[in-house]
Amino acid sequence: MAFRLACCGFAAALIVAAATATAAPVGGVYTGLGSWLDIFAGSPWNDPNGLVARAKEEGVATLYLQTSNYSAAAPIVRPFAVGMFVDAAHAAGLRVVAWYLPGLDRPHVDAARALAAIRFRSASGQRFDGFALDIEASVVRNVRLRNERLLALARLARHAAPDPYQLGAIIPSPVGMRRHPDYWPTFPYAALARSFDAFLPMAYFSYYAHTPAAAYIYAHDVIVLLRSQVGTRVPIHMIAGSSAHMPAATLAGFARAVSQCGIQGISLYAFPQTSAADWAALSAARLGGRTRPHCT
Repeated sequence: MAFRLACCGFAAALIVAAATATAAPVGGVYTGLGSWLDIFAGSPWNDPNGLVARAKEEGVATLYLQTSNYSAAAPIVRPFAVGMFVDAAHAAGLRVVAWYLPGLDRPHVDAARALAAIRFRSASGQRFDGFALDIEASVVRNVRLRNERLLALARLARHAAPDPYQLGAIIPSPVGMRRHPDYWPTFPYAALARSFDAFLPMAYFSYYAHTPAAAYIYAHDVIVLLRSQVGTRVPIHMIAGSSAHMPAATLAGFARAVSQCGIQGISLYAFPQTSAADWAALSAARLGGRTRPHCT
């Protein structure tokens, strides 16, 4: 059964979040060059200031920081380090977005952990600039129930994060879902667009594309498929996949499609594995420009 906002016991928390949230940066937190850090990264969590300094040198505009997942022991993993990252990012002029992976099998756990990220404050009182939901788990085999719980969680996050706090939907690759129709049939693109300000497709092309031309086609198709579902006005941030599995030259083909299709943001997963050649390929993308006709 899908959980409902009224029965989750979080009404007071929503009021607090609404009262304490501040404005998101002008231009959208999901624009520009991004980079990612997950809860399994290990040693990078020991040096938030150093990692942020390196990210700034590479031109990163937004750092995406995982706060927890559905199987973790705590709503915020490493809360002290998370707070240091938020403070260091803001001091360096970077935006920082929390992201959480829900299992959707325990709605109350997912709700509490999403709210914990949205309501998080560092020791100095600073908060994340946005919150993104990592939508990929298929723990709930019944797709109708999975969608119901996902959309309920999306509405909860939207209510907890008042405007202009920005929410992002990290979604499976539309191309991947087309190739594997049993994974998530009836994926609720349009319904998610009512709760989220931007889409971040996991366009992990390296499983299928091994040349710059093939990477270009994969990225182009992800963009066209996504826009066919949510329209052309919704901002898109393209996640190119794992840096450990691709040559930088192939990544350049992906970045070329991002440039030609007027995409607002680009990133590679994850920061510790991103090479100098990867950064150069990502930085070459011209973001937010005019969209060529073949990209719609």
